[in-house]
Amino acid sequence: MRFSRRPRHGAALLLAMVILTLVSTLAAAMVWQQRRAVQVEAAERVRAQATWLLTGMLDFGRLILRLDARTPGADHLGEPWATKLEEASLAGLLAQDRNNTYEGAPEAYVTGSITDAQGRYNLRNLVGGEFKIVEAELETLKRLCETASIAPETANLIATGLQAAWQAGSGDAPAATASTPLPPHQLAQLVWLGLDADTVARLRPLVSLLPEPTPLNLNTASREVLASVVPGLDLSSAERIVQQVQRAHFKSLEEARAYIPGNAALDPKRLGVSSNYFEVTGRLRLEGRAIEEVQLVVRRNREVVPLWRSRQVLQPSAS
Repeated sequence: MRFSRRPRHGAALLLAMVILTLVSTLAAAMVWQQRRAVQVEAAERVRAQATWLLTGMLDFGRLILRLDARTPGADHLGEPWATKLEEASLAGLLAQDRNNTYEGAPEAYVTGSITDAQGRYNLRNLVGGEFKIVEAELETLKRLCETASIAPETANLIATGLQAAWQAGSGDAPAATASTPLPPHQLAQLVWLGLDADTVARLRPLVSLLPEPTPLNLNTASREVLASVVPGLDLSSAERIVQQVQRAHFKSLEEARAYIPGNAALDPKRLGVSSNYFEVTGRLRLEGRAIEEVQLVVRRNREVVPLWRSRQVLQPSAS
């Protein structure tokens, strides 16, 4: 009696196919994991390089401000710190130093700038002693809101929100409730007060948020801010001040008196010609990524101290 061997051959072939499938699956999984590990390592390398490059740029900006402090006096847009670093290749910048060439420099492009934070209206001026809203400052913010095409009621929302947040954070107020906003430190955090991102973006060129009340620097403020802050000043008169500053900056507050209508006294607590707070910005394009980092610094006694730092990843099309 004979038995056919075909079923055994078929089972062996099926088993071989199953084993081949398992091996292929395991091999594909190992290749995917290896590729993923390479991608993670590359992303970590880019992140580390970006961190060091941006840190170096911000430190260089602080150095410029420290050198500028050696010549005390008015701060204006004709000084070296106000010169923007246009986008340049990092390899090209390193190649300019013949004693320290680096052929392996990454394909990166950098740009940087320093802006006067006191060239914009400081929202900290809204709340005075005993956490009371200063009416004159509130009217100033309302005019700024109108300039930014924002409803004037937004000024009340900002003022009352900041008042509640700072009072609750000081411990002088009753226990904070769930509706009490956290004290903001950056303009982007104004959304904690109920503002939307578009409103904050409209206000950004006009206002700043500093840790203490500060005067507005007449040498660096825009005409829109000047017309809103300086009593009795309209846009045409503010433009006249801007043009005058471009020719020759004000060395003292008294020099600006001739450009201020009326005989109202110029309050040094609201207006000035020098600054202590600056924003240092560095932007980096590296391997298809664009990263921007902003640092608020305060300059006191020739020391430049960072107060906060924020970073954001920009769209690839950003320059």
